[in-house]
Amino acid sequence: MENVTGVVIGGTKKSRLLGFPTANIEVPSGLTSGPGIYAGYIIFEGQKYQSALYLPGTNIIEAFIFDFSGDLYDKEVRVEILEKIRDKRDFENDQDAKDQIAKDVLKTKEIFNKL
Repeated sequence: MENVTGVVIGGTKKSRLLGFPTANIEVPSGLTSGPGIYAGYIIFEGQKYQSALYLPGTNIIEAFIFDFSGDLYDKEVRVEILEKIRDKRDFENDQDAKDQIAKDVLKTKEIFNKL
């Protein structure tokens, strides 16, 4: 498990168009977790939220936060990276990406149900 703190910044909103809005969290470089999809938590104002995390291999973590609505822009959050779901991969089209994200979210929820 890896923990890191970062600030939520604006993004391209592509994930939102696919039906999975994410908080884009700018973190210090040097994450030990490699690129891919992970189960993890976002901790904000003392609350812990289950999340599907995308680590693209940059200093940005994209978090699809379950059961959260609110504005996190410019807020500091803590990220707990728990378990890798799969490696990063490219998709031929938006529908393929959307289908895979839905599977990733389901797998992430299964992991949390076992905790």
